[in-house]
Amino acid sequence: MSDPLEITCREVHEKLARHDAFLLLDCREQDEYDLVRIEPSQLLPLSELSRRVDELHPRKLDEIVVYCHHGGRSLRVARWLHSQGFHNVKSMAGGIDEWAQSIDPGLPRY
Repeated sequence: MSDPLEITCREVHEKLARHDAFLLLDCREQDEYDLVRIEPSQLLPLSELSRRVDELHPRKLDEIVVYCHHGGRSLRVARWLHSQGFHNVKSMAGGIDEWAQSIDPGLPRY
């Protein structure tokens, strides 16, 4: 991994399998979320993040893993959240596209 704010799909899959307590945050848009998502993710689109960030404040000390389509938006979100005081936030490298290829090939790709 090239960025310390990234986590692999395999690591996220392992966290889910262990039932680790963390927030899986999808920062894609509603239409993308409706097409395919990783359960039990919560949708908070990048386009709405700055005006809805208060919704995340109760989880400020919790671990947050953000994902998007390929990992670019989620890395931007992770960096921004980190600058806002969320210090336990990571971006899932490769996004849901990598997830569909390496973890759950039954998921639709777009």
